[in-house]
Amino acid sequence: MNKKVFASDFDGTLYFYRDAVKLPPRNVEMIRAYQAAGHLFGLCTGRQVGGLTPFISGLVAPDFYITSSGANIVDGQLRPIFRRGVDRGAADALVRRYRDDHRMTLDVEGEICVFAPMDYPGKYYVITGVDDAPAGLIHQVSIHNETLEEAAAVTAWVNENLGEVVTAFQNVVEVDIAPKGCSKGEGVKRLREWMRETWGDVTLYGIGDSNNDLPLLAEADVSYTFPYAPQALQDRAHKVVPTIVEALRDSMDDELQETP
Repeated sequence: MNKKVFASDFDGTLYFYRDAVKLPPRNVEMIRAYQAAGHLFGLCTGRQVGGLTPFISGLVAPDFYITSSGANIVDGQLRPIFRRGVDRGAADALVRRYRDDHRMTLDVEGEICVFAPMDYPGKYYVITGVDDAPAGLIHQVSIHNETLEEAAAVTAWVNENLGEVVTAFQNVVEVDIAPKGCSKGEGVKRLREWMRETWGDVTLYGIGDSNNDLPLLAEADVSYTFPYAPQALQDRAHKVVPTIVEALRDSMDDELQETP
């Protein structure tokens, strides 16, 4: 039997930052059971590595991290698997256009860079622009918006004007801007190739809740989403489940059942 590999979105799928219980204990328990059974579990997210570790340390130990929409992929010990960077000229153009009236974040070598101090439990840098950001690859630029309509407009502008070098993905009211050729789907493709050296062919399961997860669901052998996800995801997923717990349990079945 092929090795089973489960790639999960983070926000709105595993972790709920607006809820009182942000990382439900039953999610943690099921992930641990999944890994104890010999399967691999990891994250596939628009967040940076530094935007994940403070919230899961001591609870969830992923076997891999696909971060910044596939631009920075590392193994469970945070050793690099694949790395790409946004063109610095494009990043500078984005910062100059949106910095004054949007909350922005840059992922530089897995570290968080912002333009104002914030209440955050992990490490981050406060910068004024691309020029004083830490040295290294800018894996992604993220722009926070107040409405879905504003996020859609930002996504459209970026793809129309900078689409030769970057791709913008709308994640509810967030817009994640990754190097051209990077996406969650390309991320799991590269993960599959990397894993082939150790485990041969793998069976890949994917789950997500927002439009930026469509490439992940399309690349997965078996895909899941939720009743609260956009209709496009529900139409694309093999199965709609109440929570990630049911998806993990379903993926542990010995027989891979194809859904028409």
